[in-house]
Amino acid sequence: MRGVVFTGNRKSELRTFPDPKAGPGEAVVKVRASGLCGTDLHLYRMAQATDTISGHEPCGEIVELGAGANPGLRVGDRVIVHHYAGCAVCEYCSMGYEQLCAKGHVTYGGGTAHGANAEYMLVPARTLVHLPEALSFEGGAALSCGTGTAWNGLNKMKVTGGDIVAVFGQGPVGLSGTLCAKWMGATVIAIDVDRARLDLARKMGADHVIDASTVDPVKAIVDLTGGQGATAALESSGNPVARSQTVACLRPFSRACYVGAGGPAEIDINRDLIFKVTTVFGSWTFSKAELVECARFMVDTGLPLDTLITHRFTLEQAEEAFRLFDAGGTGKCMIVNG
Repeated sequence: MRGVVFTGNRKSELRTFPDPKAGPGEAVVKVRASGLCGTDLHLYRMAQATDTISGHEPCGEIVELGAGANPGLRVGDRVIVHHYAGCAVCEYCSMGYEQLCAKGHVTYGGGTAHGANAEYMLVPARTLVHLPEALSFEGGAALSCGTGTAWNGLNKMKVTGGDIVAVFGQGPVGLSGTLCAKWMGATVIAIDVDRARLDLARKMGADHVIDASTVDPVKAIVDLTGGQGATAALESSGNPVARSQTVACLRPFSRACYVGAGGPAEIDINRDLIFKVTTVFGSWTFSKAELVECARFMVDTGLPLDTLITHRFTLEQAEEAFRLFDAGGTGKCMIVNG
């Protein structure tokens, strides 16, 4: 089979690998769609090469099951891969949070195990979640990390139609947050420094957009809300300044959730947390059960998930795909296998 590896300094290469074979408890998945994620860029930009196939947003069809695989799975099933594997028996793995495994974990496509930018993937069968028929493979790939991450952050904050939600960062995760918050009924304020991404946020339903390169977003949010501030905020950029602004823009008794990985930030604990009685959540992707719940939300609401996808590529076009994605300004980019 063929798969895409990062060869260092923003370069990638399509290489040939042995076809995978399912062992006990394993499954081989034919990858039908693989999403590009901001986390991929951390590996893409590194100087050193990686030997593992990239891509941690997998969705496809089961083509082989090993002995002892979950009896609820069948060859031909459409599935999303929950792209982590831990020991499977510790407290956190038992909760479906294998990325928090007490004994360590691998991330498929994250540099520790072969990922989804390939024709096939070999994974533990327990990592698979059925993809509802109402969702496309591309939509399932988006849910498998970026969109699911944004949805889970909003879900933790219990966002409803009574909320005014500020979404910091309008890359693929932030755009997903804008779209999901809107379909949860909230008024949405989208913040970024890239005009193209703010235009995309408008298309995702943002009621207001703020260019943080030209105005103070905290002041702008306070002004837009009649001097009160937002009731909830989702931080997806990982930018240290945005991380501080996320809690600074809130009114009393509000919630903030941080999902974007990035550098340390300075937060005024007294002003923005204690004296405003703010609830703050940290959220690292989602559990397997939360992935199931997220997919159900998309089906039940009819949310137009595929509108997030602005660019589609083949495996042969992976170098072009990462170059464009790295430049910013895109929505969700997807590698699609027929």
